Amino acid sequence: MIPDEYLQTFVVECRELLEQMEDALLIVEQAADAPEIINAIFRAAHTIKGSAGMFGLDSVVTFTHAVESVLDRVRSGEVAMTSVLVGLFIKAHDHLKVLIDHVAEGSQLPSEIDSQGQRLIGELGAYLNKTGADQAESAIPAVHRAKVEREHSDAVGSDHWHISLRFGPDVFRNGMDPFSFVRCLSSLGRIVHLETLIDAIPAAEDMDPETCYLGFEISFSSNADKVAIDSIFNFVRSDCLIRILPPRSNADEYRRLIQELPEQEMRLGEILVKCGTLTPEELAGILRFQAEQHDRPQRPIGEVLVEQQLVRSPVIEAALEKQKQIKDNKKNEANLIRVDADKLDELINLVGELIIAGAGTNLIARRAKMADLIESTATLSRLVEEVRDSALALRMVQIGGTFNRFQRVVRDVSKELGKDINLVISGAETELDKTVVEKIGDPLTHLVRNAMDHGIEAAELRLARGKPAQGTLKLNAYHDAGSIVIEVSDDGGGLNKDKILAKAIERGLVTEAANLTDQEIYNLIFEAGFSTAEAVSNLSGRGVGMDVVRRNIHALRGSVDLDSAEGLGSTIRIRLPLTLAIINGFMVGVGNATYIIPLDMVVECIELKAWAGDEGDGHYLNLRGEVLPYQRMRDHFEVEDGAKVQRENVVVVRYGGRKAGLVVDRLMGEFQTVIKPLGKLFKGEKSIGGFTILGTGEVALIVDVPGLMGQIEHERALGEVAVASVSR
Repeated sequence: MIPDEYLQTFVVECRELLEQMEDALLIVEQAADAPEIINAIFRAAHTIKGSAGMFGLDSVVTFTHAVESVLDRVRSGEVAMTSVLVGLFIKAHDHLKVLIDHVAEGSQLPSEIDSQGQRLIGELGAYLNKTGADQAESAIPAVHRAKVEREHSDAVGSDHWHISLRFGPDVFRNGMDPFSFVRCLSSLGRIVHLETLIDAIPAAEDMDPETCYLGFEISFSSNADKVAIDSIFNFVRSDCLIRILPPRSNADEYRRLIQELPEQEMRLGEILVKCGTLTPEELAGILRFQAEQHDRPQRPIGEVLVEQQLVRSPVIEAALEKQKQIKDNKKNEANLIRVDADKLDELINLVGELIIAGAGTNLIARRAKMADLIESTATLSRLVEEVRDSALALRMVQIGGTFNRFQRVVRDVSKELGKDINLVISGAETELDKTVVEKIGDPLTHLVRNAMDHGIEAAELRLARGKPAQGTLKLNAYHDAGSIVIEVSDDGGGLNKDKILAKAIERGLVTEAANLTDQEIYNLIFEAGFSTAEAVSNLSGRGVGMDVVRRNIHALRGSVDLDSAEGLGSTIRIRLPLTLAIINGFMVGVGNATYIIPLDMVVECIELKAWAGDEGDGHYLNLRGEVLPYQRMRDHFEVEDGAKVQRENVVVVRYGGRKAGLVVDRLMGEFQTVIKPLGKLFKGEKSIGGFTILGTGEVALIVDVPGLMGQIEHERALGEVAVASVSR
């Protein structure tokens, strides 16, 4: 019985490898001549196959072996990586993803999924049939081929065959003896050197006596051809990784073989012996030669090997690169640790409670007027703030992983629509909270698909408008004033303002007398059920999606707006908080109530009378030549308790490109705030984003600045319409 935690780790790692494979396939489709990317795809498939074999997941092993076999032929140059083959590999990737999902769920594989896998294996098998030219080449005796390859400028290695074997974990269970295949080789020639690989053997307490952990690197002298040598391994081929290099193979073959050597610390000479380019006797001789050079500075062994013409320089470089890769991988592994996301959530919650407790302690110290305790609590607050920042940093991830998923979306949707669309990604290194990243995926998918379907025109129409036939879709992210901004832009036809307004009036969303700005008209597309599509497609046209986008973004305490220029394209801008848990706030008082304004949005604080002049009741200020709309929070929240103060203050806030003033009774300073979600009773209140608990135990409401500004603008627009109708 496989422990659940091991199986869960296997599923997580497989999904990561599948993501890497998909990204690499989408890249290689644009640049087929990319051997390092093809090697990465092969390594991902090989790792999944090996791990699945350890868990006895035969369906995954069988299918991945077929994928791996074709990839091996692509790497060796026997099969070209065409767009058709890339498409087949993408289908194989999708099928593997389904198989891993069933492993994660512990469910039986449906017959239709199994049938689909068999069909894909059949399609992959077509690329494994040798052509006549391949068969003719393999029929050439090895001694003659070695002579020809010796004349090739890139030929390296010895006059012996090199056979690299990695036996699969189920070899023993299938009744096979790994060493019997080595004995069979003796019937075709002489084994010059054999290196047994035991690095895969785990600690004694973790060993399974029925699992095979062995591998061999063999230097083999024979006049047999490759077909004869290869046929020895027919019975074990489906459960092994086998590479056979002819005598004097070119440097690329040895470079690939070195990259596939097991991940263990090795000296340069050991790597060269294992890959067959150097015999143990030659290595021993070089080491003796170095030891005898007492009167000279000792040179690197690689230089000596090249000088003595025992090993070619490209192979030395590949071996050194392998050494560096192993060291880097071990260093990275030592620096990384997997942590359950639930544990991080628990840590953030505890830090939040610590902040509240610290604020209470600080308040008690100030009331008692104990200088030593006040100083101590100040130190404690500083340390808590550092702990808070470190805890939040653990949850921060780059948005590039989310953006890269859309390479596949754009590829599939553009083919479905018959459009040529290029995706351009920028700002992929921008970081935000993991929770936000997880929840922003679906809204972004809606926006990307909508931009491709409605925004970007067909190639014929683009050419008629003087645009390139290929459309461009851009995803961009950047930080701005404590928020993250995500932009989805296209160079399509833009939005027809008049058409949107007419449709909105027809549906009763606005009145004909409404005086709306361009921005307000464009944002009408986010209303429920709104659509200007002439026909319903598989992607859009039913008016479902854009309102869901806005609702999901508002649930993340974010906002969405749209800019468009007819004929030039559109940009949808999503603004989100960096984290949903803890923020720095600015505390203000209105009557007996306390409110928290996110500090990142606070620009400055001013006295109302000093700036309002004679227009104190006109809801606008002249702030250094800038017209600043303002609103009394007492009026907005209908606060009736507490005496009105003589000196009111204005907190100037900025969100995006807009500024506004919030008039309050008291300014109470900065405050670290833990955001608690509101109950269902406050679900419709757009100007409140949550609440927090103060050190006194009282509750303070957290102002949702974007929602409050939008609500104020909406109320004033309605007021202006009412005034206009009365004046008529």
